[in-house]
Amino acid sequence: MNKTQIIHDTIAFVQQRLANAEGGHDWFHIERVFKNARDIAAGEKVDLFVVELGALLHDIADYKFHNGDESVGPQVARNFLKEKQVPADIIEHVEQIITWISFKGGNEVSTFNSLELQVVQDADRLDALGAIGIARTFNYGGFKGRAIFDPHVKPNLNMTKEEYKASTAPTINHFYEKLFLLKDRMNTETGRQLAEERHAFMELFLRQFYKEWGLDAQKWDF
Repeated sequence: MNKTQIIHDTIAFVQQRLANAEGGHDWFHIERVFKNARDIAAGEKVDLFVVELGALLHDIADYKFHNGDESVGPQVARNFLKEKQVPADIIEHVEQIITWISFKGGNEVSTFNSLELQVVQDADRLDALGAIGIARTFNYGGFKGRAIFDPHVKPNLNMTKEEYKASTAPTINHFYEKLFLLKDRMNTETGRQLAEERHAFMELFLRQFYKEWGLDAQKWDF
């Protein structure tokens, strides 16, 4: 098995597959997660090949763009990796990473765990934080036609997985319902360290946002 060639082919496959994807879930998102995952993996005892494949394929068919069907992504990845004659145990591991990487409201208990999943999950979560995380959040909100902010619609921190997936809340609510929760849910020490700065930047952004809106930021608990 030529791992270098498989990674090369996987990159080409993902680039082609996501050529017209929404800006927050396009190839550039995958590329950033791929780089983040490799950086985090450098400090962990993991199978780098599994980490790289998981990072590259984690959003190959995101359920948000496939009518909420969470089975599409793992199946697309499986078919591709079988064509590349990747061993069955690695394919299964990558499928599990794709299945369990997403936040989905944060209240679902995972039935699978591995160091490779933890690394890829941290890499993906980092891209949801900081300046890029803010940009991606508003891009997706605009893509879905959501309001930027409505002070009368309060964040819901106790959503079920189904409620989270069906939510049409204003984009600012997403900071409370997901983004601000990620820092304390990082798996690796490297991930936690990198998340700190990005988390602080999002707090600064919201303080300025509320100031410009004419609201007292102190009334909004981060």
